[in-house]
Amino acid sequence: MHISVNVDGVTYADEVEPRLLLVHYLRERLGKTGTVVGCDTGNCGACTVHLDGHSVKSCQMLAVQANGHDVTTIEGLARDGKLHPVQEAFHSNHALQCGFCTPGMIMQAIDLLADESDPDDETVRKGLEGNLCRCTGYQNIVRAVQDAAQRMKPGAGPVQEQHSDEHVTSKQPVGGE
Repeated sequence: MHISVNVDGVTYADEVEPRLLLVHYLRERLGKTGTVVGCDTGNCGACTVHLDGHSVKSCQMLAVQANGHDVTTIEGLARDGKLHPVQEAFHSNHALQCGFCTPGMIMQAIDLLADESDPDDETVRKGLEGNLCRCTGYQNIVRAVQDAAQRMKPGAGPVQEQHSDEHVTSKQPVGGE
């Protein structure tokens, strides 16, 4: 099937097999390896990306379902060499240990902050449900999300993710897919 998808501000036109998962398309075809393959069942949230500004688990979505949509990965958050405020807050608050869950946590936190500009602890924990971390006790993650909320006043949202210049790139099918 033919798809056209805008990923991190670049439009890609590709032929893909209908069963190709979005996470594999991003990693294997586009080289967006910051989108992590965790459980492949939608339970861990490590593969979280944004589809039209809202978080989705890319291991639970087919690449063909992204046709005509905007996808933002962890690689697409920085602007002009400057980290996104949520990325900065995770770094400043030591909100990671091994880092495996961090991209998905950050993407989910941005979506949370789009709806909740000043979340309390319980709201952050509830908003991050479905994104698992095996290393931390989550307290620094909660602290980082609250710090990011302060950095982003009056709030975050899809506008934070929009790119001003779009480019079109064609990728050749890999492996006959």
